[in-house]
Amino acid sequence: MVRQPAVAGPFYSASPEALEATVAQYLGPASPTQPVRALVSPHAGLMYSGHVAGAVFARATIPRTVILVGPNHTGLGPPVSVYPDGSWQIPGGEVPIDSQLVEQILARCPQAEADLSAHRLEHCLEVQLPFLRYVRADLRIVPIVLATTNPDICRELGDRLAEIIQDRAAEQASMAKPLLLASTDMNHYESDQVTREKDHYAIAAIERLDAEELMTAARTHRISMCGLAPTTTVLYAARALGATRASLIRYATSGETSGDYDRVVGYAGFTID
Repeated sequence: MVRQPAVAGPFYSASPEALEATVAQYLGPASPTQPVRALVSPHAGLMYSGHVAGAVFARATIPRTVILVGPNHTGLGPPVSVYPDGSWQIPGGEVPIDSQLVEQILARCPQAEADLSAHRLEHCLEVQLPFLRYVRADLRIVPIVLATTNPDICRELGDRLAEIIQDRAAEQASMAKPLLLASTDMNHYESDQVTREKDHYAIAAIERLDAEELMTAARTHRISMCGLAPTTTVLYAARALGATRASLIRYATSGETSGDYDRVVGYAGFTID
């Protein structure tokens, strides 16, 4: 089964040539990259957050398999939805699902369910693919979207993903470990000043790899970070995999593009190792 693009056109160019040129522009000149355990990347239309995402992807060596974890914006499907098999189409080609890894996740993560409905119209993972496929032509993915912010589910899912990644590395010692990617935008629809102030607390928690602090900061400061659960999950997994550092690569708000500083969305990109 092939998942058709949901937001080609509104969020990024539906023309393969134009999309490739846009991605290349946001990635910038070729430069050395480093293996990392995880990334955090925004998911707005590329005209708003593409420069932040591009800065992140330009820093990281992308392995063959990437586990993408994002928020469920549509309300469809179960709390933890894993796209089971087939491929995702984007302008210029298709990205296959790592079905073997999906099977392991479904078998070992009690909350995870094989599901198509949560992914069909969801944009948060789709907008990562033009960057990933540009830098890794033989890319395979595991798409997961979360419709829960339950911290216990985030912790358990993160721990299980870390175990599965470790097991994959032991089985395939010659291949790089799968990469984790959390898809999130930061605070929504407040002034630029307020958004930057609120996002500061979330950014500090991520830089400390502190999943619990991130949850607390979002609640205490009312940070409307849509990918709170995915980011928390990936922080738990990255810590279990031995990560010791998260680096903020770039931060911006939509006001820098739109010129409207009264109602902005924040965008932050991190590498985690």
